[in-house]
Order: sequence, then structure tokens, then C-alpha cells
Amino acid sequence: MTGLEIWLLAVGLAMDCFAVSIVSGILLKRVRLRPMLVIAVSFGFFQALMPLLGWMGASFFSHLIEHIDHWIAFGILTFLGGRMIAESLKDEERKHEYDPTSLKVVLALAVATSIDALAVGVSFAFLDITQYSAILSPVGIIGFVSFALSLIGLMFGIRFGCGLAHKLRAEFWGGVILAIIGVKILIEHLF
Repeated sequence: MTGLEIWLLAVGLAMDCFAVSIVSGILLKRVRLRPMLVIAVSFGFFQALMPLLGWMGASFFSHLIEHIDHWIAFGILTFLGGRMIAESLKDEERKHEYDPTSLKVVLALAVATSIDALAVGVSFAFLDITQYSAILSPVGIIGFVSFALSLIGLMFGIRFGCGLAHKLRAEFWGGVILAIIGVKILIEHLF
């Protein structure tokens, strides 16, 4: 993967964090540094940890499925992208209120929003990323982008409320980015 692809992948993965952070900012109502940093650091940490764990797990068996690895990467990324797009099109009436200052809630949201990153980590193992030194850069970028977009989402939520969050359609565009990367991987390996 090129540097640009890694940054786009990181943005795509971070869109869940961004969307949840906007809602958290709406509920916080004002800038509160400690809870905002706890949210952003938690999201960034888990978004970085999950692809590393997925990569480590898949690295042990990637040699068994080398001839179909591009199909697996394509399937994972387009499935996740499609799911994000479908979620973005659902009604806003299903909005659930939660306490964004509760550590238990923040950790649960951080894990939930990073499950996609675990699957992306699996696809890294199929893209000839075979050494720890090679995985550290993408993982660091994913964590940083997730942290930064979480802080931006919190500030948007505090400042603008629900109206702007709906207009941005962050989750939709994140899904589109993931699906495009999946298609690109498939095309590169087939042609």
C-alpha cells in the first residue's frame, strides 16, 4: 500500500469514531478537556491496536491462503464499507443517548468502533506486510487519524450540534473510501 492509501484507509476507519465523537460532543454541550481527551485517546488507541492484533493473528495462517488473499482483502474492505454505507442511511430516530463521561461507556464505544480495524488488520497480512516494522507505520497513522478526527468530531458536536453531523455524512464517505480501496486491491492483483 502506498502512503496515500494508508492515510485514506485511516480516514475511512476513523469515520465511525468521528460520528460517535460528534454525538458525544452534542451530549457534552461544552468543552471539557479531560473527557474529550479520554474519548479521543481511547478511540485512537483501539483503532491502532485492533489492526495490529488482526495482522498478528492472520500472519500465522496467511501462507495457507496466499492464492486468494486479494479476494479476502477485497471482501473484508467492501463488506465493511458497504456496512458503513448502510448504517449511514438508517433513520436518525434510532439515536441512543449515553454518558460520554463514563469510562465504561467510552471503552465500550472505542472497542465497538474499532472492530472494522481488526478486519483491516487481517487484510494487511494478505498484502505482503510481513514484519513488525512494516505494520507500525500504518497502525500509527490509523491511531493518529482516529485520535485527531475524534477531537474534531467532539468540537463539531459541541459547536454545531446534530445538524452539521447529518450534513457531513461522515460514516457514508468512510464506507465509500473502504470499498474503493478494496476494489483497488482486487484490480491490482487480477491485472
